[in-house]
Amino acid sequence: MDETSGTLDEALERLHATGPERGGWLTNHAPMAVEALARHGQGPSVHRWLDLYSKKLEDMPTPYATVTAENWPEALGDPRRIADWTAYFTRELADHPWRQVLAQWWPRLLPGIAGGATHPVIRVGHAVRTLLDETHPAADLRNAGAHSPADELATGPRAHELAHALGYWAARHAPLPPLGRLPGPAPRTAAEAMAAVPRVADQSGGIRDRLAQITTFPVWPGPASGALGPDRARELLTELVRAAAHRYATHAHGEPIMLVHAATAPNAVLRTLPALPRELWATSLDAAWAANAAVLAAYAPPTGLPHGELPSVPAGATPAERTEEIFARAAAHGDEHAIKLTDTVLDVMVTTDGGGVDDLAVAAALRACALIEPIA
Repeated sequence: MDETSGTLDEALERLHATGPERGGWLTNHAPMAVEALARHGQGPSVHRWLDLYSKKLEDMPTPYATVTAENWPEALGDPRRIADWTAYFTRELADHPWRQVLAQWWPRLLPGIAGGATHPVIRVGHAVRTLLDETHPAADLRNAGAHSPADELATGPRAHELAHALGYWAARHAPLPPLGRLPGPAPRTAAEAMAAVPRVADQSGGIRDRLAQITTFPVWPGPASGALGPDRARELLTELVRAAAHRYATHAHGEPIMLVHAATAPNAVLRTLPALPRELWATSLDAAWAANAAVLAAYAPPTGLPHGELPSVPAGATPAERTEEIFARAAAHGDEHAIKLTDTVLDVMVTTDGGGVDDLAVAAALRACALIEPIA
């Protein structure tokens, strides 16, 4: 185990005595932030960052009633059972390969992707990324889901992190209300679809109050999205994440913290695809779009900032230099949302031809650091 891996595992062990929330609703972002910090060369700062964040942590809630293979449907979406769900997935992951558990529960949990303000699926995405590093460091998307998971009975802090993440999602599972189709032609691109999302009328309440007002969404990527092949679904999901980063760059002033999740939630789904059977990829795209659109409907402002007013890294820096500088800024800033948004930006900032940098994606990371208060 290298030094970075050891640091991450130590940090996760510190965190697994704590619950996924504080104050009955606010999310514990630490497991996601420390994974991003360790991944992007900030391992030496992880424990120092955790020491600063520790005032936001609470103990794991007390158990309420055991979740079993028979009674799980009635426990789904019950936040009193966070500890019970975590214990259930801890048992499942001790007895079964982690990909098998994920493949069984992903379609059960996916309809509730907006639950917990999308934080549970984001935590799952970070947890899966660490397990993919351990079991298949060079995961090949062409063969995703096709191999035997017999050698993937994961143990240790990373498997425990997946149990915590899945348990949080199950406890906060909350499907969106039934939605109609927005009249008019279907948008052609993810960017057009985001621009067409109607804002909820009452912007005064919290996210649960706002999501309850949603009645219609634009249909994207089209009425027959469920028939998409897995490779095309992955391409469109990548487009969605990139467009979400662009949208954050121009519209983050609407609500700089909450709008982070319009990008990080779809990216969590994208990161999870290599661990899932390919037949789940198209439905994963649909759920990622629903999560993105829900957050935009709840928080996006009516107008965006002109591109000419966006911040940028000085011209001439190489992609590698920009990557290092951008994440170093986020790490120095310290806020967990800025760190996670920047982590997502790094996934899409290199252009598709591999030879340049997506300046609008870079601007999203820099705007997060400019608009969100740094960690105290």
